[in-house]
Amino acid sequence: MPRDPWAEVLERIDDAAKLTGVDPDIHRLLRHPKRVLEVSVPVRMDDGRVEVFLGWRVHHDTTRGPAKGGIRFHPDVDANEVTALAANMTLKTAVADLPFGGAKGGVRCDPRQLSLHELERLTRRYAWEIMPLLGPDKDVPAPDVNTDGRVMAWLMDTISMAQGVDMPGAVTGKPLAIGGTRAHAGATSSGVVVCTRAAFAALDIPLVGSRAIIQGFGKVGGPLAFLLASAGMRVVAVSDVGGAVANAGGLDPFALSDHVDATGSVAGFAGGEAIDEADMWGLECELVVPAALADAITPEVAERLQTKLIVEAANGPTTTDADPVLERRSITVVPDILANGGGVTASYFEWAQSRQGYAWDEETVALRLRRRMEEAFTAVWAKSDALSVSLRRAAFGLAIERVAEAIAARGLFP
Repeated sequence: MPRDPWAEVLERIDDAAKLTGVDPDIHRLLRHPKRVLEVSVPVRMDDGRVEVFLGWRVHHDTTRGPAKGGIRFHPDVDANEVTALAANMTLKTAVADLPFGGAKGGVRCDPRQLSLHELERLTRRYAWEIMPLLGPDKDVPAPDVNTDGRVMAWLMDTISMAQGVDMPGAVTGKPLAIGGTRAHAGATSSGVVVCTRAAFAALDIPLVGSRAIIQGFGKVGGPLAFLLASAGMRVVAVSDVGGAVANAGGLDPFALSDHVDATGSVAGFAGGEAIDEADMWGLECELVVPAALADAITPEVAERLQTKLIVEAANGPTTTDADPVLERRSITVVPDILANGGGVTASYFEWAQSRQGYAWDEETVALRLRRRMEEAFTAVWAKSDALSVSLRRAAFGLAIERVAEAIAARGLFP
């Protein structure tokens, strides 16, 4: 049976509402996205023909502030997935206590098959089609799967040209040259490390010398390998779409990064032994970080894991039916809506700087990011202790309570 990401999110929302006893009316509101916009995105290709792509922008809830969420370009994107991701953004921004609601966007395409000019035309036309939703006080997109600062620059330029005013606060994840923030690129990875340090301390496990496995070596997993190694951990295995490598003594993240830059994959790295990803999950370690796409940790994988801690850097890397297995095996999971909140927190900082017209220095960004992530972790850990539930259920419960409080304060219009 195919996975239904929206049904999975609803299951978690229902559980959180029951756990915290929020008002049933508010619970019903959160089971429905505020708006779902589907657009056709016609693009003139380099050969002169017109190709039509499908795109979406979904607002789940905007009670706490403007809609916030990334835009992904992927051949498997659909309305169901985007809606589920938008709901997760509502909860993620609430866990981090940011003044945002939840949104997500996507275009069903394979950017690897598009030229640079086709990608720009696709981005600009998509931005034009969802323009009624966008703006620094309404909806602030950011990069996601297969999008980056260049795509965000095109997006911001399109919005600014359409409105006739410079609007750097309408988009985050921009290049520094046009109002981006320092330290944005590695913010998700930095947030994961903050949560990792806090979890090791809470579990009374020494960080230095502990072993880590990372699934994914992209925008998050790549910097994360450097950061964990710099913190004194041994990254004993890494995988990506091309394969997996392992070294019990620890992989050299610098050499591995050079190899990936040269070949496009960790496969074939001379500083480690080739290993099947399925076998990688069974390696003994203290930390596992899924930093790729969703549904990596299934019940079967959960049964094989030989770890004490999972810190979820990816969105939705653990299936709902794997959670009970992890709980039964006493494997602590720092959930995605907490662990990978560094990215959206840095986006909040960028949005704030754009609104102020004043750029912060890198030290200020790093300090404020660490403080936000530590406060979020502490709040979720305390909620977990108070309710005697997993960190995931506690994070969802805390988020639902914060959103419910905002809804109750604002009331229902009219």
